[in-house]
Amino acid sequence: MERQMLRAAMEQLKRKGYLQECNVEVDPKFELGAVLKHYKNEVPILFNKVKGSKMPVVGALFGERSIYYEMLATTHEERVFKLMDAIANPKPTRVLNKGPVMENIITRNIDLQKMFPIPTFHEKDSSSYITAGLVVLKDPETGQSHVSVRRLQVNKGNEISILVASPLATRQFLDMEKQNKPLEVAIVLGYDYSLLLASQISSEVYGVDKYEVDSALRGEPIELVKCHSIDVEVPAYSEIVLEGIMPPNKREIEGPFGELMGYYGAVGPHPIVEVKTVMHRNNPIFQTAFPCREEHLSNGLVREIELYSSVKGLVDVNDVNVTVAGGCRFHAFVSINKKTEGDGKSAIIGALASSKDVKHVVIVDNDVDIFDPTDIEWAIATRMQASKDLVIIPGALGSGLEPSHTVKGVTDKVGIDATKPLGELATRFEKAIIPGYENIDISKYLPGFKLK
Repeated sequence: MERQMLRAAMEQLKRKGYLQECNVEVDPKFELGAVLKHYKNEVPILFNKVKGSKMPVVGALFGERSIYYEMLATTHEERVFKLMDAIANPKPTRVLNKGPVMENIITRNIDLQKMFPIPTFHEKDSSSYITAGLVVLKDPETGQSHVSVRRLQVNKGNEISILVASPLATRQFLDMEKQNKPLEVAIVLGYDYSLLLASQISSEVYGVDKYEVDSALRGEPIELVKCHSIDVEVPAYSEIVLEGIMPPNKREIEGPFGELMGYYGAVGPHPIVEVKTVMHRNNPIFQTAFPCREEHLSNGLVREIELYSSVKGLVDVNDVNVTVAGGCRFHAFVSINKKTEGDGKSAIIGALASSKDVKHVVIVDNDVDIFDPTDIEWAIATRMQASKDLVIIPGALGSGLEPSHTVKGVTDKVGIDATKPLGELATRFEKAIIPGYENIDISKYLPGFKLK
């Protein structure tokens, strides 16, 4: 039995019947990604035969919300509070002298394209990309580990380009660059649900070590080992670790790359990583993620605690949803227990204030399922009047990942109050129900028939 990380998660997924295995050969160029996309990146798939490699590839582990809850040993109702508690009460890690990821240590003749089945996903992608790479840096002042998922363009041999987006990582690199010193970096493949979720927390906002948040989430210390050639700790049960440096004053053109919201990201010069050492387990499994569903679902779960907290200070919140279709950042649906007129507008203010990335907000009553787009549309159609319930804030700060903001430099924000009125008027908005409907065993009426 595996203790932690990818193989432990895969064993659980297999026992639960979630992990599917593909034994037909797939091409890592376009074909593998096409299969993942067909199943909406919600079905975990292990590809046992990948063209040009003897190494299996696993993807779509983290794209389905209910599986994520189950693997975190939580529920939909408790997920916000579980993550809040882990951030507020981080737990110690455990550093081992040796771990399975150290079974093979390679320091010469490193050619990433030849060593690993790295996929190419879209027609105009500039190269193959490592999309599930968990980038680990160590803060030289605090010693805390900074862990985040970054897209990594494979250039040639042992060189990859890295899109450094977080303020903390950018500042660390630029500070080292001013001193004409390289920044040490490790790239981890083969992690699990709690570590991915912990990696999405903002170090700047919460000031916590993400490994310690992971320990709190998993209910036991995450087990780490020291890298072979750099002063960075990585999970002992990882599949693959790339150790390297980001040299100062060196950039390579990165992109285009098809990613968030299905568009190609911008092309530009970005820092590189020179991989000095590769550690990997015996018979490693290469971890991939079709851009960018899996990482962004976990990021959306973190954003939901921020959305919940921001709105909770103003009104009584029932539930929140930072939607997958909205890139897990641009759209927010909030269900409230409306107690006074004006609660809907107050909730809009709180939701838009939760993050600069939030662009469109819909506020509904607690009888609306905010995870069912049909129910949301129904609420807008029947409970909202534009002259009274539409809030528009023009020219606000938005997200650089959203194309219309990038073009214009600003973003219009929209809030929709789709709550019903209080008092006697509320009776006009009561849903018609069928008593006992939720308990009907529908399969007995038309055996064998499945609605497409």
